[in-house]
Amino acid sequence: MSAPFRIGTTSYIIPADILPNVEFLAGKVDDVELVLFEVDEDGGNLPDEQTVARLNQIATLNDLSYTVHLPLDLRLGEDELSRQQSIHKTLQVIGRTRALRPFAYVLHLDGRSVRGQFGLPAWQAWRDRTRVGLEKLIDQVETPQLLAVENLDGYPPEFWDEVLEGLPVSRCIDLGHLWYDGHDPLPFLERHIAKTRALHLHGCGQRDHQALSLIAHAELERVIDFLTVNHFSGVLTMEIFGEEDFWASRQVLLDILRVNKLEARWEKA
Repeated sequence: MSAPFRIGTTSYIIPADILPNVEFLAGKVDDVELVLFEVDEDGGNLPDEQTVARLNQIATLNDLSYTVHLPLDLRLGEDELSRQQSIHKTLQVIGRTRALRPFAYVLHLDGRSVRGQFGLPAWQAWRDRTRVGLEKLIDQVETPQLLAVENLDGYPPEFWDEVLEGLPVSRCIDLGHLWYDGHDPLPFLERHIAKTRALHLHGCGQRDHQALSLIAHAELERVIDFLTVNHFSGVLTMEIFGEEDFWASRQVLLDILRVNKLEARWEKA
């Protein structure tokens, strides 16, 4: 039986631009996370129309889907100018990639200025500003459910709960970030899986975003079993960067799937 979720990785596996990476990954995964970390007025690493057309062609030929990771410098909870610039940049990315029909747009709500003040007045003010900024962004996107807010490392897991409460957005649960901070991911999954469109999976050593071989098989089995039992049908992204880590992670995930009597669509590729 095939896994109920789609399995993907990032668009930075081989040392090349997005298109060569997608061409390399086609047939090896179900989804590619287009990593658009750096976007500016000149476009940055946004794909142009010709590249988008080719990405669509590859997707059609290989039953491939895309998720899009929005830029890292979005500041919806800061001053009004930063908020407006962040909304503009987000809409720029969504507009350029809309033709790819992404399964999710992964969004960071950066709260580093109040990261150590969770629950205190400074955090409460940030929470209120961020919620206003997110509401303004929601008003300008066609399908706010595609906005998947990611939990980040170094923050309390509950940091974003009050910001997101009642809003029509989704979650991106980064399991690697939870492991890296020493948290059991299962309680977090239980609370938020119903609103989750994407999951990030990666190993942790001295840093995160490494091969899955750094995570104990038993821990990975717990996660895959949970996703299977709860019929998670979103995207599970091996969020690693590099070919060696990709092949190692892919094999680990295949081994874990077999324990659960599951297989990946691309297993024979």
